Amino acid sequence: MRIFKKAIILVFAIIIAVGSFYFFYMRPRHVVPILMYHSVSRDKSSSLSVRPENFSNQMRYLDKAGYSVITLDELVQGIKKAEKFPPRTVVVTFDDGFEDNYLNAFPILAKYNMPAIIFLMTGYVDQKAGYLTWDQVKLMMQNDIDFGGHTRSGVYLPSIDDEKELFSEIEGSKKDLEKETGEKAKYFCYPIGGFNDRVKEAVKKSGYEGACTTNRGFDKLNQDVYELNRVKITDSDTSKPFHFKAKLSGYYNLFRSERKGD
Repeated sequence: MRIFKKAIILVFAIIIAVGSFYFFYMRPRHVVPILMYHSVSRDKSSSLSVRPENFSNQMRYLDKAGYSVITLDELVQGIKKAEKFPPRTVVVTFDDGFEDNYLNAFPILAKYNMPAIIFLMTGYVDQKAGYLTWDQVKLMMQNDIDFGGHTRSGVYLPSIDDEKELFSEIEGSKKDLEKETGEKAKYFCYPIGGFNDRVKEAVKKSGYEGACTTNRGFDKLNQDVYELNRVKITDSDTSKPFHFKAKLSGYYNLFRSERKGD
């Protein structure tokens, strides 16, 4: 009987310890996951490509599991106001501006009424095969897809020493977007996630309201809207449900190794 009582006490102690750890340590560190995609195609040569059927399965899961897919703008404005988002909240982003975003991802997003943002290398739009056209961009903008700057050429920004060239890539991408679409380009994405204080300052001076990286920088809690860490989603995540759910948990950033911005 005494052993039974000790076991009960131990169980309650474990429950209290686990509950305290979650509510006092983990819960305040919850971060709205910002999912990072690139190409949605059957290109097996690229580790950044997610097959359309797998992307569809991932979006279906978000829908069926009751996730609220919000815009990046909603997230940034909420962070600035120190708002708390419900646990099942997520943002969807795409880098580079591949044409398959329009051909394959866009119909799936529209099916589930999900917003997303695509960061464009504006020098490639209408200029390079396999990338979006401005007509496609404008059509998607009418259907809950936002667009942001990703430089003009996809250059690794910390490698640029010339100030004029740096602003041509960062501010120039914003100007291209606004000229072609007539809409304000509010957000930026560092190519390959690379940035430093100088690059970050150039993004601010160019008029962007926030910027996404990969998992570079040291702000794991995404409190700095110019260093928003994202979670890369791969083709294999569909076949690894636990891994995908872990990336959606809001705590994934806490267990990733820190990488310097540059």
